Amino acid sequence: MRALIIGATGAVGRDLVQLLIHDDSFEEINIFVRRDPNIKNEKVKVHVVDFDHPDNWRLLVQGDVVFSCMGTSRRAAGSKDAQYTVDYTYQYQFAKTAVEQGVKAYILVSSAMANPDSLFFYTQMKGKLERAINQLPFQQISILRPPSLIRKDSTRLNEKIAVAVLQFFNRFGLFMSQRPMKTETLAKSMVSLAKSGKSGVFGTQEIFSLDE
Repeated sequence: MRALIIGATGAVGRDLVQLLIHDDSFEEINIFVRRDPNIKNEKVKVHVVDFDHPDNWRLLVQGDVVFSCMGTSRRAAGSKDAQYTVDYTYQYQFAKTAVEQGVKAYILVSSAMANPDSLFFYTQMKGKLERAINQLPFQQISILRPPSLIRKDSTRLNEKIAVAVLQFFNRFGLFMSQRPMKTETLAKSMVSLAKSGKSGVFGTQEIFSLDE
């Protein structure tokens, strides 16, 4: 298979790239990034693009499956509008371009509690993206809604605290549906879905099961 990845430089994306490099089912990995991540592997093709100008890169979107794990925080983006541009506009534009170019499968990392009618900005944004993606004519659409993620070498204090609190309660069998997940586990489940061709929405328990 030929993979297309956006969000390849993030925590999940980095794990995903490494898994695909070592997976013989994938002969080509095309990553679309804003800055060169300096990945040296014969299977990996790096496309440094400006996501604001899809006409300049749309013909490069050639493959079998899109893995979309792009995302940012409001703090990193600088504002709600800037975060929306990355988490919704860029991802939807890439998906729309991919289906126009004949790509058959789309695998999206969304968020727990994603809902277009949510009162909260982040989960509403993710829900709107899910709804928009589901309206595109892909043969396979797989949406993953992971819980809090355990990122390698994370410097996000709030994230570390949330993970620690949940892990404490998990020891007593509480909040198991929200137990933190390693980014590698999420990446493995994405690869599994690409191979199975299974569509649907996958929550915490289903994602853990896909990695077994």
